[in-house]
Amino acid sequence: MFSNLTGWHSLIILAIVVLLFGSSKLPALARSLGQSTKILKSEMQSKTPAESGLDAPVAATPESPEPAPRL
Repeated sequence: MFSNLTGWHSLIILAIVVLLFGSSKLPALARSLGQSTKILKSEMQSKTPAESGLDAPVAATPESPEPAPRL
């Protein structure tokens, strides 16, 4: 889909972004995007598989025999 993009296409996209957001807001936008990425990476590294629920081993619980029904 994006394999046909050339340098001119990226310049046009950059010009549109500058027109939409204004050149004064772009540094703040880039800074907040970088901070969000840093937070996301640190959260992903701090969670262990057991905390996130992904690929956590299932603990085997010993099965106790059920009591016989009363007659």
